[in-house]
Amino acid sequence: MANVPIIDCDIHPEATKENPLDPFVPESAREALRQGLGGAPGAGYSNPFGVTRRDAECKDPLKVGVDHLDKYGIHYGILQPPGMKVSLTLQIDAGNALARAWNDWQINTWLAADKRFLGSVCINLNDPAEAIKEIRRSGVHPQMVQVNVGGESRDLYGHRRYFPIYESMSDMNLPLCLHPGSEGSLDSATPVGRPSTYFEWHTAIPLTFQAHLISMVTEGVFEKFPKMKLVLCEGGIAWLCHTMWRLDKNFKALRSTTPWLRRAPSEYIFDHVRLTTQPLEEPAVPEQLLTIFEILHAERTLMFATDFPHWDFDEPNRTLPRATPPELKRRIFYDNAAELYGLPKLPATLPTTTSSRPVAVGVTA
Repeated sequence: MANVPIIDCDIHPEATKENPLDPFVPESAREALRQGLGGAPGAGYSNPFGVTRRDAECKDPLKVGVDHLDKYGIHYGILQPPGMKVSLTLQIDAGNALARAWNDWQINTWLAADKRFLGSVCINLNDPAEAIKEIRRSGVHPQMVQVNVGGESRDLYGHRRYFPIYESMSDMNLPLCLHPGSEGSLDSATPVGRPSTYFEWHTAIPLTFQAHLISMVTEGVFEKFPKMKLVLCEGGIAWLCHTMWRLDKNFKALRSTTPWLRRAPSEYIFDHVRLTTQPLEEPAVPEQLLTIFEILHAERTLMFATDFPHWDFDEPNRTLPRATPPELKRRIFYDNAAELYGLPKLPATLPTTTSSRPVAVGVTA
């Protein structure tokens, strides 16, 4: 089976002494941040073994370009910056300043170092007017390809207070990427109580994705903004099967409560929602994943991600079941993300190779 180029939708850069965030903080906000007003509540859960692999780091863009992009034949890597959680900052002006800083930091360090890196616009959802200004300011950069938010929030993402933000994103063709971020820092991480371990907390993360997605579908986000796209990154995929079934079943009897919906919920999901592979569920029989892929229309909805350099990193050659058809593998590894983010298309036919690394096909960065 031919190997294919890859778009990695989940890379986690870190600010360091060599590439610090501080120079990008607006002068007007530096005293507030010095006083600690840029702080945010933590979820209270941490991996006892550390979140980063012992044999990898994501601090130097040039080194990551060699150790990760070159190593696996990754043509584009999408950054998931720490600034995705600025909406948890309690002081609104400090949150706005941090969002701006994280965007300028990405642009001037990672994106400037290697054209293969693509950035995510960080915004402070607590100030919609400023969030829109930041989307319009940072989102015009050609390597900024989406708007990034964390899973923890004060309101579900179908809430109408977010609609002006979604309108600006739609105008600029920028998808919204929902990534796990401090679930449980504002309230319980589950609807019925707080987990007691990181293991328990981490396993329950899909609950966040399910709640936000149901909210966005039923509140009519995709009906009101037909160009809107949502990326569910690092939340698993199998949960979406029963969620769609339940939504469609309830829609038959309860559609009068959401008169703005013109189609079945699953139709909006297939047209507007994309998922990433990491962390892909691992059934005892790997081929059972192919059934999940079929249910979710993976040839349209699923994109590849490694979660580099975190502990549950997925190596490209070991992610998909061996029985995955070549065309589906190509769609997951490259085509779906390329279509979503407006990246160069691959040739209709790729050369075959016996190498473990994907072949180069002349995609320009």
